[in-house]
Amino acid sequence: MSLADWITFDQQLLLRLNGSDSLFWDNVMTGITSTVAWIPVGAVLFYVFIKNNSMREVGLIVLFFALTILLADQFSSSFCKPYFARFRPAQDPQLMYLVDVVNDYRGGRYGFISSHASNTFGVFVFVSLLIRNVWMTGSMFLWALLCSYSRIYLGVHYPGDIFFGMLWGLLCGALCYFLFSYCQRRFFSDRKFISSQYTSTGYAVADLDVFQTVLYLTYVVLLLRAVSV
Repeated sequence: MSLADWITFDQQLLLRLNGSDSLFWDNVMTGITSTVAWIPVGAVLFYVFIKNNSMREVGLIVLFFALTILLADQFSSSFCKPYFARFRPAQDPQLMYLVDVVNDYRGGRYGFISSHASNTFGVFVFVSLLIRNVWMTGSMFLWALLCSYSRIYLGVHYPGDIFFGMLWGLLCGALCYFLFSYCQRRFFSDRKFISSQYTSTGYAVADLDVFQTVLYLTYVVLLLRAVSV
């Protein structure tokens, strides 16, 4: 397939996945795409870091966690978007009147690659490799996937923007984790836990349950808010 064929396919896929006739789902996706909605979840994740590590290790974790987001966000926003200059669907003169938008939200001018996808999948990979718990990994993957899909639903990213954003995020998360792991082995004692109460990297399962409870309660709040708006 030529590049033109791929672009046409991407546009057609966007129109199939974008929007709905439901005000309820419009409100849900608007909530999911909002960074503010996830502040409590981020605060509890920080609590998990503090509870299960020394303060020096927490500092190292926060450093590489922040580096993950910085690399994911800045490469997508400061390099890819201006370099490729691909219009967002809701800004594209050829497509903008076919795209469902919510509350006239159209995003910035360019959309390749998606910063939301890069950031969320970078966080997903870094946290999953750090904590090593199958339920935590599944919950983080679902969160990253929903946040990314919300951008397609709202018409501010093509599926291709999301896909390549996801790939970049996965790379950033893995790279920053392995840099963190190298520093941790060099400056801190290696921790290996064999217990049903802890993950192999030393995180208490009970603390992860608290995190996941707050995460899923946030979904519930977003659903209830979508009904009441």
